[in-house]
Amino acid sequence: MTHVVFLLVPQLHLLDLAGPAQVFSTATDHGCDYRVSYVAEQEDVPSAQGLMLRADTNWPDLTAEDLLVVPGWRAPTLHANGGLRPATLERLTAHHAAGGTVARLLDGRRCTTHHDAQDELARCYPRATVVRDVLYVVDDRVVSSAGIASGIDLALHLVAVRYGPAVAARVARDMVVYARRNGDEQQHSALLRHRTHLSDAIHRVQDLIDTRYTDRLGLADLAAASGVSERTLTRRFSEATGLTPLRYQQELRLERAEHLIAHGSTVESAARTVGFQDARMLRRLRARV
Repeated sequence: MTHVVFLLVPQLHLLDLAGPAQVFSTATDHGCDYRVSYVAEQEDVPSAQGLMLRADTNWPDLTAEDLLVVPGWRAPTLHANGGLRPATLERLTAHHAAGGTVARLLDGRRCTTHHDAQDELARCYPRATVVRDVLYVVDDRVVSSAGIASGIDLALHLVAVRYGPAVAARVARDMVVYARRNGDEQQHSALLRHRTHLSDAIHRVQDLIDTRYTDRLGLADLAAASGVSERTLTRRFSEATGLTPLRYQQELRLERAEHLIAHGSTVESAARTVGFQDARMLRRLRARV
């Protein structure tokens, strides 16, 4: 049995905890041999979202097969290490030294974090190598994620490593996870990268493209959806997103194709699935990136 122990830090984010915990819990329903427990320096642990959590203050005996997980927390700075006592930090390092897996123990390691904290992490811990804009990083027996929803991706990866990708896929399906993402996929999806503007008309056009990105969409149809002329649409779309409508659609297709290829599809199959007539355009777009 693998014992998964979550160390709860005051002001932890609920989804940082609940997402991975749900993965391991659901995995047990599929026959995986996990046991999940929660420890903290005090019994009652406040979350960043206001919910009080209860944890055990007595640490279980751990072996090299067990996993220690430290969910992310809200703090004004990374320097404080969550206010954890030296004895608690020593437990983390001792578990890793004994051959166990820890998420996260970063000194001298490749790691990642939430995109808002990447610069600060690099400044605070210059001995760590911060890999930017990825979902998670595995460096030997130390794993780190971008936090929040990406903790689900990391937990699914750990299940896949131990029990195989088919089991991880079943767990993801039970959790209604849209897709099991690889660690090197971007934190910002193409669906979100170009949505920071305030133009309702352009958002409507993006909604249409998002829904039908595999279809051949004419500029006239998009203009009709936005209520402006084709020329005005092209100008406003470029001002709002930095792209033409066609280039935006191509980004969506490329991102989805890359996901399919990373999970075993051929370039030709991925190209047809996302709406290209053949693989030539997809290869050109990939080479451009």
